Amino acid sequence: MSGRTAVVLFTRDLRVHDHPALATACAAFDRVVPLYVLDPALAGHSPNRNRFLHQCLAELRDTLRALGGDLLVRRGDPVAETIRLAREVDAEGIGLSADVSRYAHRRERRLRAECDRHRLFLRLFPGVTVVEPGELRPGGGDHYRVFTPYHRVWSGARWREELAAPRRVTLPDGVAVGRLPAAPKGESPDAAAGGESVGQRRLTQWLPTLSRYDDIHDDLAADETSRLSPYLRFGCLSPLTVANRADDRGHPFVRQLCWRDFYHQVTAAFPEIAAKAYRRGATEDWRYDAAALDAWADGRIGMPIVDAGMRQLHAEGWMHNRARLITAGYLTKVLGLDWRPGLAVFSRWLLDGDVPDNSGNWQWVAGTGNDSRPYRGLNPVRQAERYDPDGGYVRRWVPELATVAGKAVHQPWRLPPEVRRTLDYPPPLEVPGADPVWLR
Repeated sequence: MSGRTAVVLFTRDLRVHDHPALATACAAFDRVVPLYVLDPALAGHSPNRNRFLHQCLAELRDTLRALGGDLLVRRGDPVAETIRLAREVDAEGIGLSADVSRYAHRRERRLRAECDRHRLFLRLFPGVTVVEPGELRPGGGDHYRVFTPYHRVWSGARWREELAAPRRVTLPDGVAVGRLPAAPKGESPDAAAGGESVGQRRLTQWLPTLSRYDDIHDDLAADETSRLSPYLRFGCLSPLTVANRADDRGHPFVRQLCWRDFYHQVTAAFPEIAAKAYRRGATEDWRYDAAALDAWADGRIGMPIVDAGMRQLHAEGWMHNRARLITAGYLTKVLGLDWRPGLAVFSRWLLDGDVPDNSGNWQWVAGTGNDSRPYRGLNPVRQAERYDPDGGYVRRWVPELATVAGKAVHQPWRLPPEVRRTLDYPPPLEVPGADPVWLR
C-alpha cells in the first residue's frame, strides 16, 4: 500500500481528545499506528494504578476502533518494541507526548538514539501539562523555584490551541493488534474506574460546583472535590481541556492545575525529586522507626484525622488533599520520619500518584522542597477541628470512634476513662523527645 505511516506511542496520555501527537499524525500521514507497550518493569509498582491503567487502555482501544483504527498492544521494553513495530509497518517516524520523570527521560534518550540508528524521526508533543515544562523561564534561571511568580507568568502566558479528536484513524493492512490482558484486581476495593469517558463525565458533573469551590474544597466530610486527579495523571483528560472548561485563569481551581505544571517544570530541571532534597541546605535529621512508619501507613497511629486519611487511601486509592497535607505533615513534622518512605506509601496506593506532584508535595510538607517557610508544621487537631468540625470524616473512616459525638472524636484521649475503655482505638503513638502540646 502506498502512502506514509507514523507510529504514535501512548504513555500517560490515554485519550483521543486534545491529543497533539495523535491529531498531528492523523492530519499528516495516511496511516497511523497507535501503540501502547506494557513495560514489565512498571507492573509491580502499584496494583491500583495497574488496574486503572488497564481500564483506560480497554476504553482507548474501543474508542480508536470506533474511529476505524485500533490500539496496538505490545509487552516488553518500550523502546525495543516501538522500534520493532515502526520497522514492521515501514513507518517514517514516531510521535509521543513529552514527560519529565527520570523514567521518561531515559526512555526518550534511548528512543532518540534508536530512531537515529534506524533513520526514523522522533517528535515530542505537548500533552500532559497546560504549559510545557521549560516554556516559561525566569531571567537568569532554567526554571521557577517559587510558585507565586510562576503562577503570575503562567496565568498570562499564551496557551496552545485545544485540538479535536481525529475523525478517522487508519491502520496499515495486516498488522497484529495484540492482546490486552484483563484488568488486574488492584488493592483498593472502592477505587474509581479509569477511562476517558469516565473522566469526561466526572468533569461535566463537577463543573457546576465551581462557583462554590472556595467553600467546599477543604471540607473533608462533604467530599465535594473534583476527584479528577487520576484522570489527569493518566491523561484521560487533557489538563488544557480542564482549564479551558473552568474558563477563569484566576480561579482557585485553575490555580491547582498551575501547581501541577509548576512541579512538572521543577522535575524537568531536578529529576532526582523523588530521592533527594530539592532545597539547597535543607536539614534532614530524620529518625528511623519502622514500627511507627507501619502504624502510620496502616491507619492505626492513634491520631484520628491521620488514621482516617490513611484508611481512605487504602479503601479508595485516593485521599482528600487536605488529608494528604495532614498525614504527610504528621509523619515528617510530628513523628520526625523521613519523607521518602511516606512518598513510597502514597506511590503504592494512589491512583493519581506521579513523580512530579507526589514528590513535590511531599517535599513541600517536609520542608525540603519549594516552600518559603520550610519549618512550618500543621497541628493535626487544629486542622481536624477546622476542616472536619463535626467529625464526620473521621467517623466515616474510623468506625471504632463512631459513637463519639461532635468534635470530641478528634481527641479521644481526653474522653473520660470509662468511655475510653469502651473504644477499641489506640492512644497516640509516643514520639521520643517530642512534646505534642495538643495531647495535654
